[in-house]
Amino acid sequence: MPRHTAGEGEWEDELSSEELDDEPTVPCLYCRREIHEESQRCPYCEQYISREDAPPSRLPWWLFAGVILCLLVFCLWIIRV
Repeated sequence: MPRHTAGEGEWEDELSSEELDDEPTVPCLYCRREIHEESQRCPYCEQYISREDAPPSRLPWWLFAGVILCLLVFCLWIIRV
């Protein structure tokens, strides 16, 4: 949307920062740069964005801690019996 600059009498065709902030963005799954939410391909790393191509998500730390704790309890139980 054009806007008028004070004192110059000319119109600017640039978008204001408020208008740019309204566009939804998400981080790229590969390079983590902000891209448009509806993008099919990242303009920076040129990787296709889809759920099938997404890198696997990491499991939470508490899941690993729980498995290790269960193994420890099981080993201690076996030793005592």
